[in-house]
Amino acid sequence: MNKIVFITGATSGFGAACAVQFAEAGYDIIINGRREDRLKHLKKDMEQKFAVRVLPLPFDVRKRQEVFKAVHTLPDDWRNISILINNAGLALGRDFFDEADIDEWDTMLDTNVKGLLYVSKAVLPLMLAQNKGHIINLGSVAAKEVYERGNVYCASKFAVDAISKSMRIDLLRHNIKVTAIHPGAAETEFSLVRFNGDADQAHAVYNDFKPLTAKDVADVIYYCTTVPEHVCINDLVICPVQQADAVYFHKK
Repeated sequence: MNKIVFITGATSGFGAACAVQFAEAGYDIIINGRREDRLKHLKKDMEQKFAVRVLPLPFDVRKRQEVFKAVHTLPDDWRNISILINNAGLALGRDFFDEADIDEWDTMLDTNVKGLLYVSKAVLPLMLAQNKGHIINLGSVAAKEVYERGNVYCASKFAVDAISKSMRIDLLRHNIKVTAIHPGAAETEFSLVRFNGDADQAHAVYNDFKPLTAKDVADVIYYCTTVPEHVCINDLVICPVQQADAVYFHKK
């Protein structure tokens, strides 16, 4: 049987690129997202192109009961999950702390932090039963430095960084790898969501430099899962060459 990879937030961006990357490598794929139509389209496309099995799981990672029900009711032939990619996440707003929208704060914390925790907690028993597995947590360069008007988004990604470190320690005894991937500027739907669908603002973010693509990040994630069994890449920051960190860019 093919190995199984479970990807949250697979309807776009890094998640969709990872799904294609792993399907092309012969993995069977569990794809999660809230947009069921996109999941169905991705399933059909990957099954036709790569002759792998694809299982769509349309649930919202923010809703604990939905998460646990979806994982607990997985068919027996989908339970031997080798890799979990906690990709679901988002940024909302670029406001000063005193002007920020509290509902946007809640959505970011519920998705980026609690959603990651819920999915990890639900999937872990399936890895523990195998005494092996690999968890990939998508952080951000915003997990490494705080920047102006980044406030709660940065806090949520700092939390992902801390959770990844604590997971890695606590799961050592179970032979489970934990890798945190921290992308810099990448041209996906990220900025479009952050600016509430304002395409002009979203595209302006990437003016005058060449950002990462979703495939760039998927390539790195895939590489981290293909190193020898005794090797774990714990923490990795990936930026475009014109970006040094969360703050410094060289734009032409």
